[in-house]
Amino acid sequence: MSENIDGQEAHHAAAACCGVSACCTAGEQALEPGTTVAQAKASSGCGCVEADSSQAARPSGVLPVVVIGAGPVGLAAAAHLTERGQNFLVVEAGEQVAASVARWGHVRVFSPWKYNIDAAARRLLQADGWIAPDPEWLPTGVELIDGYLAPLAKLLGERVRLGAKVNAISRLGYDRVRTNGRQDVPFLIRLDNGEELQARAVIDASGTYETPNVLGASGLPAHGEPQAVAGGLVDHALPDVLGADLDRYEGKHVLVVGAGHSAATTLLALAQLPEATRITWAIRAGGATRTYGGGAADALPARGALGTRLRAHVDSGRITLLTGFFTHTVQPGGEQVTVISRDSSGHEQAIVVDRVVAATGYRPDHTIAGELRLDLDPILGSTRALAPLIDPNAHSCGTVPAHGVDELAHPEPGYYAVGVKSYGRAPTFLMATGYEQVRSVVAALAGDWQAARDVQLDLPETGVCSSNLAEAQQVRVGLATGISGGLLATPLPLVTADAGSGCCG
Repeated sequence: MSENIDGQEAHHAAAACCGVSACCTAGEQALEPGTTVAQAKASSGCGCVEADSSQAARPSGVLPVVVIGAGPVGLAAAAHLTERGQNFLVVEAGEQVAASVARWGHVRVFSPWKYNIDAAARRLLQADGWIAPDPEWLPTGVELIDGYLAPLAKLLGERVRLGAKVNAISRLGYDRVRTNGRQDVPFLIRLDNGEELQARAVIDASGTYETPNVLGASGLPAHGEPQAVAGGLVDHALPDVLGADLDRYEGKHVLVVGAGHSAATTLLALAQLPEATRITWAIRAGGATRTYGGGAADALPARGALGTRLRAHVDSGRITLLTGFFTHTVQPGGEQVTVISRDSSGHEQAIVVDRVVAATGYRPDHTIAGELRLDLDPILGSTRALAPLIDPNAHSCGTVPAHGVDELAHPEPGYYAVGVKSYGRAPTFLMATGYEQVRSVVAALAGDWQAARDVQLDLPETGVCSSNLAEAQQVRVGLATGISGGLLATPLPLVTADAGSGCCG
């Protein structure tokens, strides 16, 4: 790394050594530009040892980096922390590794294994005798867990805690308003059971799967939507249409609302049911061109095939497409529900169906970080620096430029939201993007700013990175999902998905 470092780098260098953001006596303001890493560590007075890639070299007594979420991106962060000899703890709210991924385990992602395995995780697993899956195979969510994430978590051992839900993050003894000395105290992390943890840094890879967008076209819940959801008439993205949820959909009239991969995945699954199952698809746009995607031009054939197949079903009449549909009211009535659209001119459309699938995407919940100093873009809810790079009005998931610790940093030193949560409300995040994010962040926390800022990202491009499904693997037809995180999946013969779990293919 470069010998001369700025105040921010020196601040992190001290933290990487000693366990708190500015460590002992070395505050960020006390470190002048041009300070070297060695000087920063020496001035801290902590007597730290140099971290190396061996686990045994981890200094004892150093506060951990706490990683929130044991999904693909969270476990990748843990792998990089392990390689760099950093003390860490992963806390996962679910009772299993990658609990959100398990919720859409029936869905097949549109990116093959070669894009879905983090480099540091691969090195750790292979050193333990793990055999990597076929790099060209398109895994389901279940296969992603069983073949990769569960073995990785097992290797990390007791440093991965399940059933540990984070309720809030703050600074020990400091609310958001108090400034002086703030950087010298550790993070305080309060769990759902009242337990409190301390950390020198926090990597929030908790994803967005638990906070889906509403049906209402204006970003507010549609009138009657909460009642319809409570009554079991509205399901969120990626129900297991061909498996566990078959009885809820077969022979019914189903309305799918949304224009992303999740919607496409569900529509293609429904189209495999008998003709007695009626399918209506509602989108706000005047046409479905964006959802149909890049077709044969897509660098991920499964993703490209998704839109191609979807268009064929619409053209044949198997799926009825409603355009210019702005959900305004949802009226439950017995075992059916009436969904009413109202556009800006006051024109209304109404449709009566048996079940609604709200495939409207996801949004981050920053509530747990309410006492931290975050600088969020007012539109997307990502960091301000990242927002112009991921704006869905200008970028697709395959055209987002490489970015890392500098774009993910907040005014609260040592806190980083990564993975799909980092994208705020921008859709279609790819796992590979999250892997590069955490590689950069962990390098910075370890004091290696040269590596942290050498960000590289090679993403498979597509016209809109939105959907399309070609015959990629005929064993199981996978669909595109819209899960935040970049996975394109579904329970069918092909593949693709955009998910809100914190990772996606």
